Amino acid sequence: MSEQPRRPRKPGKPYRRPQKDPVRILAFDALRAVDERDAYANLVLPPLLRKAREGGDFDSRDAALATELVYGTLRRQGTYDAIIAECVDRPLREVDPPVLDVLSLGAHQLLGTRIPTHAAVSASVELARVVLGDGRAKFVNAVLRKVAQHDLDGWLEKVAPPYDEDPEDHLAVVHSHPRWIVSALWDSLGGGRAGIEDLLEADNERPEVTLVARPGRSTQEELLRQDAAVPGRWSPYAVRLTEGGEPGGVEAVHEGRAGVQDEGSQLVALALANAPLDGPDARWLDGCAGPGGKAALLAALAAQRGAVLLASEKQPHRAGLVAKALAGNPGPYQVIAGDGTRPPWRPGTFDRVLMDVPCTGLGALRRRPEARWRRRPEDLEGFAPLQRSLLRTALESVRIGGVVGYATCSPHLAETRAVVDDVLKQYPGAELIDARPLLPGVPALGDGPDLQLWPHLHGTDAMYLALIRRTG
Repeated sequence: MSEQPRRPRKPGKPYRRPQKDPVRILAFDALRAVDERDAYANLVLPPLLRKAREGGDFDSRDAALATELVYGTLRRQGTYDAIIAECVDRPLREVDPPVLDVLSLGAHQLLGTRIPTHAAVSASVELARVVLGDGRAKFVNAVLRKVAQHDLDGWLEKVAPPYDEDPEDHLAVVHSHPRWIVSALWDSLGGGRAGIEDLLEADNERPEVTLVARPGRSTQEELLRQDAAVPGRWSPYAVRLTEGGEPGGVEAVHEGRAGVQDEGSQLVALALANAPLDGPDARWLDGCAGPGGKAALLAALAAQRGAVLLASEKQPHRAGLVAKALAGNPGPYQVIAGDGTRPPWRPGTFDRVLMDVPCTGLGALRRRPEARWRRRPEDLEGFAPLQRSLLRTALESVRIGGVVGYATCSPHLAETRAVVDDVLKQYPGAELIDARPLLPGVPALGDGPDLQLWPHLHGTDAMYLALIRRTG
């Protein structure tokens, strides 16, 4: 599978909007925003859906179909590109991006949903006619009729190289991930074919919405009163909405007493909060706090113990999000816009420090499927110095006897163990402690002493955590 972008980014042009089929028009608009503005679907789609509902064009079934069309098309983009490439008479980079978006939406309806073939083709051609014009609609019709000649399994037999000849490229095409990401995830798993296929397939599944009841302000029991709500698998504060649902409609979420937070993120915060300390336990730091999910949970836990959390975030607008997430916390806290590589606090100030560093985000591809197509191997080189600098800051900020949590939402070894091992070589007065016993009941956390969560094993994002005690 090619590692190059499938097409150049071009500015869009105004399109005529149809009065009918608002579902596919909305899906098309969302894909154009993702492609043209490097937007994320999870930020673009909600306001589009909200506007459509307010306009009376959408009901809940329409919203569900639009969501499936957008996320399904983005998740399977690599596979659909390989199939469409077999059905056109030119390289994909020469196909106009809006045309390719319509083709991809059509391919997903044909190969990834139960929409009847005739309906999928005719709806896609009508969409093309309205937003692209009659000439391009004929091209879309011809291509999708070729796509419709095989089901997904039939196409994969044609376009995916045999596993025995090139296992990584085979998995990349079949499971719609760039080859370099397949290779990196396989290295991180360290297992056989079944493990990597399970992980890649989990990345292509729509994740459940998970809520967190912020201690002292809400409870798991309160959140479980929602329809189709079940307890989290591991966190005592987690509740899963098994049929989706709108989190903003949950009273506790609307009031800020609860929030939307992946259970893996909750477990990282809980492990740090429960790590044994030598000495006082009064001052906590979240050194990369934006947008505030872990900080809100840590602040609530700290308040129950009479501790104070300082939440620091470099970007002022993200610091504002942190302040919003922490508003109403029952105990004292402080939010600042501060650079973790040049901290404004004195060394040795804190008893517990969380440093959830910026990373490639390869552990959250379920939630941001477009990220897999934007990231490049060279991005790792850009993050590496920052990750090491932030971990050094964390170790210098904690007192002797205190604990640091180094976390990433990426399982890539270059962002996890390589960073920890490199930095610890410079700090003989620091030692790894086994993080796994701090998550009792959670299986398959790795060989330790650090821990790795996985979508296919734990139903969470692929969060990594290393706990380090300062000894001198």
